[in-house]
Amino acid sequence: MDNQSTKKAAAVFANAFAASLAESLTQAAGSSFQLRVLESPDLATRQGQPVHFRLTAEGGLRGQCFVELYQPQVAALAAKIQAVPAGDFSSEHADALETVLSAAMAGTAASLSAEYGNLSFKVDRVEDLAFGGMFVVPLAASAGEDPDIPVLLYFDGQLLAALAPTAANTAAAGSFSVDATNLKLVLDVELNMSLRFGQRQLPLRDVLELASGSVIELDRQVDDPVELLLDGKVIARGEAVIVDGNYGLRVTEVPQPIASQLGY
Repeated sequence: MDNQSTKKAAAVFANAFAASLAESLTQAAGSSFQLRVLESPDLATRQGQPVHFRLTAEGGLRGQCFVELYQPQVAALAAKIQAVPAGDFSSEHADALETVLSAAMAGTAASLSAEYGNLSFKVDRVEDLAFGGMFVVPLAASAGEDPDIPVLLYFDGQLLAALAPTAANTAAAGSFSVDATNLKLVLDVELNMSLRFGQRQLPLRDVLELASGSVIELDRQVDDPVELLLDGKVIARGEAVIVDGNYGLRVTEVPQPIASQLGY
């Protein structure tokens, strides 16, 4: 899925989510809330430790989306919902917001059902997440004169593909013919693969000046997919993940059948 298709797929979900969460917050807190999708995150509003909720889609859509808020804002929202004075963040605040998110996801499912059929979302709080390579959509929640509350949505590749299936994905999932006899001869051959987060061309002068602490800017945005290379050829794209302390790749796109790139 190219970057433009990814943005369109994420926007479908983000707009439905924003409308439903604004309605749920308004009903729970008794004051009018609005949520809007932003072009880029407002870093100045991100304060405190993050609080994460996982939205797991089932039915007409499959995949996961993660909601990120921050402890001071979660505590303030919970105080409005519970009609109590604001205080330091606690697990009770997260529980209160999880209840509102569950109601919002029921509305989101109803909004998306006309296009994707019957679906539902399971909401649970999660910790110690690593979002490397995941596609992110920033939102801002506001109520009256209060400062904006930052909300970030992180999408996994499975949900994005389900929201906007492409011809490339269909072709990758379809069948293709391979000479099984020839292929069996090389199935045990080990191949070196590498991940490419980006690249940059530098003049020799700059290369010679590199030292510990030097920073090299790559040609890839943080929300662009990571590339999996075999013998210099891109055979897949996906999201960087952490597996038992090691980097890994969750494949979200196979541009063309891998066997065809090996000459079969």
